[in-house]
Amino acid sequence: MKKYILFAIIFILLFSITQVLSGVLLTFLYTPDLKEVWNMSDNSPRETVITSSSTSFMLTLFIAFLSATISYFITNKITNFKNNVK
Repeated sequence: MKKYILFAIIFILLFSITQVLSGVLLTFLYTPDLKEVWNMSDNSPRETVITSSSTSFMLTLFIAFLSATISYFITNKITNFKNNVK
């Protein structure tokens, strides 16, 4: 049970960190097309509509898989280190 709790805590931390870092990276790399935005400003809707695509879902799924894999290996390293110290 302790191993599962350790895994869950490490997974949640890694998943949160990777989500924040990927958001920062995507925000940093985003360059809006100001000319296109200016041309479309007359026809823009008064409400903001947020949509999601399958690409963002696949990226989230990949990040979750990567976080789970890393947390699994960290959990094994910690338990092996504790077993070797005792």
